Amino acid sequence: MKRALRTALKTSALKFPAVLFIPALAIPALLFASTMRAADAPVVVTSIKPIHSLVAAIMQGVGEPELIVDGAASPHTYNLRPSNARALQEAKVIFWTGPGLEAFLEKPLQALGPKATIAELDKAPGLVKLPFREGGAFEPHDDGDGDDHDHAGETGHDDDHDHDHGHEHGVFDTHLWLDPMNAKAMAAEITTTLVAADPANALTYQANAKTLDEKLTALDKEIATTVAPVKKKPFVVFHDAYQYFEHRYGIRVAGSITVSPETIPGAERVSEIHRKVGELGATCVFAEPQFEPRLVKVVIEGTSARSGVLDPEAATLTPGPDLYFTLMRGIAESMKACLSSA
Repeated sequence: MKRALRTALKTSALKFPAVLFIPALAIPALLFASTMRAADAPVVVTSIKPIHSLVAAIMQGVGEPELIVDGAASPHTYNLRPSNARALQEAKVIFWTGPGLEAFLEKPLQALGPKATIAELDKAPGLVKLPFREGGAFEPHDDGDGDDHDHAGETGHDDDHDHDHGHEHGVFDTHLWLDPMNAKAMAAEITTTLVAADPANALTYQANAKTLDEKLTALDKEIATTVAPVKKKPFVVFHDAYQYFEHRYGIRVAGSITVSPETIPGAERVSEIHRKVGELGATCVFAEPQFEPRLVKVVIEGTSARSGVLDPEAATLTPGPDLYFTLMRGIAESMKACLSSA
């Protein structure tokens, strides 16, 4: 009988994994250690997907930032949700581009984020800032200063525009991230901000930032190679969001259907662009995922131009550290595909 019992116990021990025999007192200790590791990460909130991607790349190994403008939403038309307000209240660090692009955040940040470090990335040192274009094939943009400018054919960087514009809405084009060199400048500011807010993880942030900077350098060279065969072919875009991409890679945008996507152009404006597509010899007209593709069909009707899709704000992409690279490659590859076949 005793021999049979000993045999049964030995057999049972072989059937069950050793983890089940961890002393009960060790389990709370393991759970506590896991909780402490999660608590080490500061609560970081970001405004839009491209900024979220840069922050996520720098925070890898520490934590994941939260995103406000998710899915296919656009910062041009976004309304803050209660969950967004709660995230802002709990945040230790908040990253946004600035009121020129994310006007919906300006007042909530003042009211909901007083205890957080708020980094306005359109003030990052080293940014190239380009003024809104007006005249030519581009719709006039009223920036409130009463001056008339024509920047549609600008090349090179005017240092007069590379400075802090504060909260002067509309003084410069806010799609800053569409130049990888601007992404580098933003990443440097993100790193500085995170290190100051969370010095315990400074080495991780700095190591990640170095890797990100090297990847952005490689991306810049890759995009230049991708668009080189088609960069002299003119095309029209839905809204004037691509100036930094054009400026960096020397590509030729003939005009835009509208400057501000929140304002749908009238019939007269659409007819004007339709005429100019023919006059300028535009080979492609690009829509955007979250805006009216029907307008593009009207614009190219009866012309030899083709239609394509560009996604400057990553509306169709999944958030994460790789999103920025997918976004930029997608723009370059879409341009090449449409313009090569035109």
